Amino acid sequence: MFCLGQNCEKSSILEKNKQHDNFIVGNTKEKVMAKKTVNFNKTGANNLPNDKPVVYKVQTSTGKTNYVGIAKRGRVQGRIQEHLAAGEIKGAKVQIEQMSSISDARAKEKNIIARNKPKYNEQG
Repeated sequence: MFCLGQNCEKSSILEKNKQHDNFIVGNTKEKVMAKKTVNFNKTGANNLPNDKPVVYKVQTSTGKTNYVGIAKRGRVQGRIQEHLAAGEIKGAKVQIEQMSSISDARAKEKNIIARNKPKYNEQG
C-alpha cells in the first residue's frame, strides 16, 4: 500500500478494519460475521445459520423493517419459527446479521430500533 502523511495512517486503519469485517459506528465497533436474507416462511427459517448470535429484521417486500430482534447461538431458526407460528408479525423476508457476541447483537438491535422505529417493536 502506498500513502503519504496522515492518509497513510488512516488508510492502514481502514484496511485493517476491512480485513476483519469490522464496522465502526460512532465510537463503537461492531463485528458482523455474515449477512443473509431469506423468505419469511418455514423453509426460509430452516435455511438460516444457527452457529452465531444474530440480529434479525422481519421486512416487507419493499424492504421496510417491521420487527427487529436478536437470537442467541443455536436459537436463530427457532426464534423465526416462533414468530411464524404466532402470526403476529407481518413480513415477506427475514434478514440476519451474524454477530461475534450476544452483547454486540443487543447493541445493534437497540440502534436499529431507535433509527427505524419498526411497527411491531415496543416503542419506549
